[in-house]
Amino acid sequence: MLVVNRFRVPEGDERFRADLQRAHETLAARAGYVTGLIGRNVDDPALWVLTTTWENVGAYRRALSSYDVKLDAVPVLSRALDEPSAYEPVDPGTVLNTGVPRSLG
Repeated sequence: MLVVNRFRVPEGDERFRADLQRAHETLAARAGYVTGLIGRNVDDPALWVLTTTWENVGAYRRALSSYDVKLDAVPVLSRALDEPSAYEPVDPGTVLNTGVPRSLG
């Protein structure tokens, strides 16, 4: 599972880079984390990204519920642009998720 969090950071926010790095390190310590990276847009330096890859959606969701992630990563992740961030890998022949409403009952 791939997670893409994009951030628009005001000029002069000197703490954001360190906060994002700490958030990434905290996520990377969780079970199911595969890899990740931090990037900054080459054309718009106010736009940052954190991408992480997870073994599966359950591992990612469990990571988000851990105390350390709530303390060190969620405050930064809450600054992400309001857009869907979780993606499934699409390999040849993969049966894709469908946009069918799910029952709550």
